[in-house]
Amino acid sequence: MKIQPLKGMRDYLPYEMRLRDYVQGEILKTYRASGFERIATPMLEDIENLDKSDGGENLNLIFKVLKRGEKLEAALASGDERALSDMGLRYDLTLPLSRYYAANRAHLPTPFKVIQTDRVFRAERPQKGRMREFVQCDIDILGDESVNAEIELIDVTARALLAIGFADFTVNVNDRRLLRGMLRAMGFEADSLESVCVTFDKMDKVGVDGVCAELTDKGMPAGAIDALGAFLREGEFGLERVAALCGDDALADGLRRVLDAASALAGGRYRVAYCPSLVRGQGYYTGMVFEIVCEGFPGSVAGGGRYDEMIGKFIGQKVPAVGFSIGFERICSILLERGFALPEDKRKLALLYRPEADFAQVLQKAARLRETYVVTVLPQQKKLGKQLSALESAGYCAAAFSDNDDIKQLGQQAE
Repeated sequence: MKIQPLKGMRDYLPYEMRLRDYVQGEILKTYRASGFERIATPMLEDIENLDKSDGGENLNLIFKVLKRGEKLEAALASGDERALSDMGLRYDLTLPLSRYYAANRAHLPTPFKVIQTDRVFRAERPQKGRMREFVQCDIDILGDESVNAEIELIDVTARALLAIGFADFTVNVNDRRLLRGMLRAMGFEADSLESVCVTFDKMDKVGVDGVCAELTDKGMPAGAIDALGAFLREGEFGLERVAALCGDDALADGLRRVLDAASALAGGRYRVAYCPSLVRGQGYYTGMVFEIVCEGFPGSVAGGGRYDEMIGKFIGQKVPAVGFSIGFERICSILLERGFALPEDKRKLALLYRPEADFAQVLQKAARLRETYVVTVLPQQKKLGKQLSALESAGYCAAAFSDNDDIKQLGQQAE
């Protein structure tokens, strides 16, 4: 029998779980204080729903579940590999939310402000920062087509990060429609824009020359590549210039409203910036997209955008929707690297008892002590000094005894 978890999955030690519980608790507290309500959906989804969800590269990372019994035997006999699976593990929380809303919309308010904090699964190649099982913390607003939804999500997500100790971060915002309009004006064909955007999104990693080289390898028009390269090398990517290129003042006005409002709400505590190269990998985004990056750490710590067409795949009518997801695993990793100290509401005390003690009375005493302390009940060991040292190392501030009223403050020499 193997004792290690599967590759890309982790066991968490108690101190790690305390941090994870604290972070998730602070995030949930912020979300709920802003009027969002939590739901839960199954980990498994119909494979057809997953395959048609426009999840970009994530569609290649779905953990598929084989059919069972006679259905599996029939699928094997057919020789069609696609017939082997009828369900899969969710790769994010957006598709399940869209299905959930389609099924339950008659019982939900409009707009629907919703929280999801749950595990998702991707068949990634395991490496640092990329797990096969991880937690996402999402908030979404369904049924609001105005940019107020984007503004509120940026504000609430930023306040959640501030609540857990992040300050030096930037909220980058873009609108895919502006980006596509700019690329079309430069000479890229409409049916190639998704591929161009995937390459453009790599600019912060490969630079202008890398972007142009990859577009050349993809066979994109040389004139369009030259126009994009010249635009990027000039170094000034302001919204006014991009808006002039794509010729859509209404889109630019909407994005400008979001940037101005988000900056005002930031109040100098964090930065808000227009980022014309921001794409986001999922194909289901239809309008504004956003990411949060933290100084000194690679990648983003949160991301999201508008996906107005996803719910319509289920019900045949458009429902405006926008969401923002905090990268829970990356947040926890950053806090651990920083040596983040958890704030304790109450100090921790160990109540020690001897074998002959009446255990019901021991628990009654523990209940009284819990008015002041976080209390654990433990058998008293023969080597008391060693036990007290171990408790101190584990973060306990004191030890009490079931057979007397003494409370020993740890850090003092045990007798």
